[in-house]
Amino acid sequence: MDAYEYIKGAIIDGKFEPGMRLGEEFLAKELSLSRTPIREAIKHLEADGLVVPLKRGVSVRNFTTEDIRQIYDLRTILEGYAASQAAIYRTEADMEQMEAANIVYEQVIDEHVQSDMDSIKEIVAVNQRFHEVIIQAANNAHIHFHLSKVVVVPIVYRSFYWYNDYQLKQSLEVHKTILQAIRNKEPERAKIAMHEHIYQGRDHVLKHLENIKNS
Repeated sequence: MDAYEYIKGAIIDGKFEPGMRLGEEFLAKELSLSRTPIREAIKHLEADGLVVPLKRGVSVRNFTTEDIRQIYDLRTILEGYAASQAAIYRTEADMEQMEAANIVYEQVIDEHVQSDMDSIKEIVAVNQRFHEVIIQAANNAHIHFHLSKVVVVPIVYRSFYWYNDYQLKQSLEVHKTILQAIRNKEPERAKIAMHEHIYQGRDHVLKHLENIKNS
């Protein structure tokens, strides 16, 4: 497995816990690789905001309550704007991709097994696909660049442990509202629905933050 993907996966799964020091020697032994690909992977992970530099090596980033609030506030602004722009610039091809992603999202929710990591990963991946198509439809390359810096992957994955069936269905219904607003070319409605969607996610994360950190 690619060094970057392995380390990122270990952070997401909780094998490498927040605050854990990751030295090049340790990672090289763990992955049976030389230090060169490890260094490249670490640079990539630093750029993603998943690790922070130490005097020697890096440590897995630990997110405070204030970090979470600020990150979700930025996501709300950026993704709300993306949804409003998608409502203006979307094409029929964009709509087809959004609708297809949401159909798959509904399917994986129906098949979801709570607290099963493979099931959670599938839900997160399909959900991200839905959001990515909206960003693509906004026709603004800068939005994707900035959003990639504020989507906190480990927190997103770990938070899904605490979603029940009702909350997942609620997420799906908001997706449908966003879709309808974009299809109808209603930018303000699309923005407001996206704001509500992101804030629901933020409130859920904050409610379960200690559980997420300890899961």
